Amino acid sequence: MKDYKDIKTFDELIEAEHGKIGSETRNKYDENAQMFIVSEMLKAARKEANLTQEQLAEKAGTKKSYISKLENGKGNIQLSTLIRIFEQGLNRRIGLTFL
Repeated sequence: MKDYKDIKTFDELIEAEHGKIGSETRNKYDENAQMFIVSEMLKAARKEANLTQEQLAEKAGTKKSYISKLENGKGNIQLSTLIRIFEQGLNRRIGLTFL
């Protein structure tokens, strides 16, 4: 069991659990965390637009199963497809920030 008594910040906890920034385990954790965020944003936007997964897929020119995979954080998404889903399917603009 890990010793957490000296951990004082969330960043320290993430490092203790998943490794230092740039390590393979940390990169995988960060990738999964970002996919979770995108999936939750997509799900919330779709529900706010009162669309089913099938309706969104039709508007965005993709399949319901693909929307479902994305919303469950299981799919691997191309940027062009993500933009199309949000812009054509949900009438939303997408912005990206690189840190």
